[in-house]
Amino acid sequence: MTLVACYLAANVMAVRLISVGSVTLFDAGTLIYPFTYLIGNVLTDLYGFRTTRRVIFQAFFCEMLFTFICWVATLLPYPIENAEMAEAYAHVFGFVPRIMGASLFAFLLGELTNAWIFQKIKKRTQGKHLWVRTIGSTLCACILDTVGFVLIAFVGIVPTQSIISMILIQIVAKLTIEICASTPAAYALLGYLRKQLK
Repeated sequence: MTLVACYLAANVMAVRLISVGSVTLFDAGTLIYPFTYLIGNVLTDLYGFRTTRRVIFQAFFCEMLFTFICWVATLLPYPIENAEMAEAYAHVFGFVPRIMGASLFAFLLGELTNAWIFQKIKKRTQGKHLWVRTIGSTLCACILDTVGFVLIAFVGIVPTQSIISMILIQIVAKLTIEICASTPAAYALLGYLRKQLK
C-alpha cells in the first residue's frame, strides 16, 4: 500500500515543477520517487525478489486503474460555475498518453531492476553492507528509469540539450535523496521490522 501511495503521489506531483531562479531543476515527483526504491529494497531484503516483483506488478495495475479513473473524470460534464475548478482538475489529472506511457514503462523498468540488483548484491555480500545494496541498486535503477522516461516522454518535443540536462539533474537528485534519506531510513525500517518479525 505504501509503494502504491508513493508511486501515485509521485505521478500526481510530476506536473509541479521546481525551479531555483530561472533554472528548472525537476518535477516535485522526483522528491518522493526514491522512496519507492526504499520500499522495494526493504521488501526484497525481507521476502526476496519474487515477492517484491509481485508487489511491483500490483502497484503497476493500481496506477493504470487510477489513471483510467482520473481520465474518465476529466471527460464528465460539469456545471458552468465550476469551470475553473474543472479546468484545473483536467490540467493535473488529464494525463498525456505519451507521458503516462513513459511513466509506466520507467516504473516497471526501474523497480524491477532495483529489486533484482539488490538481491544479487545481497548474495554477493552475503547479507552484509546494506548501504552497498541500497545505493548500488538505486543507482542502476534510477539511471535506467530516468533515461527511459525522459527519452520516451520528450524526444522530438524538447531540445536535446534540455533532455540531457533533465536526465543528469534527475539522476543526481534521486541519488542524493537515496544517500541522505532513503538509505538511513532503510536501516531504521529493517531494524524495526526484523524485531517485529523475529
